[in-house]
Amino acid sequence: MTFTDRLRVFFRTFLEKSGQKLLQKGISANAITLTGMAGNMVAAVFIARGNLLVGGILILCMGPLDAFDGAVARAKGEMTAFGAFLDSVTDRYSELVVFFGLLVYFVQNGDGSGAILSFIAAAGSILVSYTRARAEGVGYAVKAGLMTRVERYLVLVPGIIFGIPKISLWIIAILANVTAIQRVWIVWKESKQKEKEK
Repeated sequence: MTFTDRLRVFFRTFLEKSGQKLLQKGISANAITLTGMAGNMVAAVFIARGNLLVGGILILCMGPLDAFDGAVARAKGEMTAFGAFLDSVTDRYSELVVFFGLLVYFVQNGDGSGAILSFIAAAGSILVSYTRARAEGVGYAVKAGLMTRVERYLVLVPGIIFGIPKISLWIIAILANVTAIQRVWIVWKESKQKEKEK
């Protein structure tokens, strides 16, 4: 069981009740999903302009929405394919726009190493998601890894709020790419095992 799975189990009752209440208020899962992405875009603008504290707090506030949209969908009993697809796409946009905000921030401050770290961290983050999606596309379920989206969120947000984003970016740049490579290795190992069983 991954760290994300453990969090879902721990907060299951709270999320179920919250999902029902949000549904009763007429709030749709897709609306929550899009609100989260919009909030992260606004946060990225603050970060790019150098206001890391406000940007970080906004990202902190948007994070839970990623759990609430699924809770509302489950409460309604309509876990649609498009809803899941939209959630995944907006998650990627939300993450990338924050990294872009950091990249702009570093460029404006003449910090080339920070800009490079932002790019490497963004690339690793996307590859973590892509390796899982591509593995599922060829018949393998791969969720393992040191730096999934929740872990990246927990590492990045404090770094931004406390004005030390480069420390967070170093951690993500290294561990996200290690996670992507780890998933490639897992798929390779499982594919070789299947070939032997034929």
